[in-house]
Amino acid sequence: MLMSTDPFRTLDRLAEQVFGTTARPAAMSMDAWREADVFHVEFDLPGVDPGSIDLDVENNVVTVKAERGALDGGKEILAAERPRGVFSRQLVLGENLDTGHIEATYDTGVLRLLIPVAEHAKPRKIAITSNAQEQHSIDA
Repeated sequence: MLMSTDPFRTLDRLAEQVFGTTARPAAMSMDAWREADVFHVEFDLPGVDPGSIDLDVENNVVTVKAERGALDGGKEILAAERPRGVFSRQLVLGENLDTGHIEATYDTGVLRLLIPVAEHAKPRKIAITSNAQEQHSIDA
């Protein structure tokens, strides 16, 4: 059986995966870093109504969903390049983070999460005793 390939269709599929479509927008951009005992995560969500943002945590998985509404149909659209619809992104967090104390703020189009390191994952000192009753400490 002969199969013909359509390079333009392949390019369209690749573009849809990278940039999304109007029905299924691409994933939201994100930055993440650690500063001392807190992980910072920022999502770019310009033009999104704060009331449409949904943030859930379940089994160390953070799910962020947001929606940018459709343009008003009564207008003459000259350009529509910004993706619209529902955006979603999931982050799998390690066991060393305290998901019970995540803080979230939304300002100037950026959703910011502060995720603290769990107490049991922080370094601590352990006292060591010996038969000579001397005590030493070793960093854990």
